[in-house]
Amino acid sequence: MAHNLTAKKLAETPATVSNYSSWGSRLFDAFNIAFLVGLALVTVLPLMYVLAGSFATEAEIATRPFFLWPETFITGTYDYIFSTPVFLRAMITTICVTAVGTLIQVMLTLTMAYPLSKRVLPGRTLILNLVIFTIVFSGGMIPTYLVVRDLGMLDSYWALILPLAINPFYLIIVKSFFQELPEALEEAARIDGCNELGVFWRIVLPLSKPIIATFSLFYAVGIWNDYMSPLLYINDNDKWTLQVLVRMLTGVDAESSVSAFDSVLFPEQGIKFAVVVVATLPILLVYPFLQKHFAKGVMIGSVKE
Repeated sequence: MAHNLTAKKLAETPATVSNYSSWGSRLFDAFNIAFLVGLALVTVLPLMYVLAGSFATEAEIATRPFFLWPETFITGTYDYIFSTPVFLRAMITTICVTAVGTLIQVMLTLTMAYPLSKRVLPGRTLILNLVIFTIVFSGGMIPTYLVVRDLGMLDSYWALILPLAINPFYLIIVKSFFQELPEALEEAARIDGCNELGVFWRIVLPLSKPIIATFSLFYAVGIWNDYMSPLLYINDNDKWTLQVLVRMLTGVDAESSVSAFDSVLFPEQGIKFAVVVVATLPILLVYPFLQKHFAKGVMIGSVKE
C-alpha cells in the first residue's frame, strides 16, 4: 500500500512541475512576443509612413499627420527623382563606391586576418596589440583629414574607401574564425602541393562563406550609409553620394542648397519621402540573399583565443 502511494506521488510530481514550468514558459513567451512586436512596430511604422507618403499627394501629406495608405495613389514623385540627373548620378556613384569599397575592404580584412591567425607569424603579438590600440584610440577627424589631403585623395572616391578599409573589430573576429578552422585541412592541402596562397584561396575562403557574407553586408551598409566622409572629403557636387544628396534635400537648410543642384527644383514633401525610400531600399533588398549566411556568421568566430 505504502509502495503504491509513493509510486503515485512520484508519478504526479513531474507532471506538477511540468505544469508550473509550462505556465511560466508560456507567460515568458507571451511577454517576449508582445515586446518584440511592439519594438518591430516602432521600427517599421515610420518607414511605412515614409513609403506611403512617397505615393501620396502634397495636400494629403499636409492634412493627415500620419497614415499607412494614401487616399490618392500617385507615382509622380518617383518619376521626378529618376528623371533628375543629379539624383541618378548620386545613385550610380553610391552603388559603384559601395561595390568597389566592399570588395576592397573584405579582401584586405581577410588577407590581414589570415596570417595573424597563425601563431608562428613573427611579430604577431605586436601587430595584434596595434590593432587593438586602434579600437580604443583614433587620430580623430582633423588628423585623418590632413592625412587624406596630403595623400592627394580630396575630391577622390578613394577617400571614401581607403581611410576605413579595415575595421579592427571585424579583423579580430575574422582572425578568431580562421583559428578555429581545422589545421589538418591546410596540412593536407600543403602535402598535395598547395602553397600558402593556394591554401588560402582553395581551402580557407570556401570554408569562410558565412563570415565573408556577414562582414560584406556590414561593410556595404557602412559605406552606403556613410555621410561624414563624402561631406568632409568631396567638394565637387558632381561626386556627391546619395546620402549627401538626401541630407541636402531633406535637411533644414534644403532651400538654401537649391543652387547646388543646377536646374533641379526644390522638391516637395512627397519627393523627400521618395528619395529616402530609394536610398534605403537597396540595402533592404540585399539582406535576403545573405540571410542564410548572416545568422551563422554573426556568431561565428566570436570566441576568445
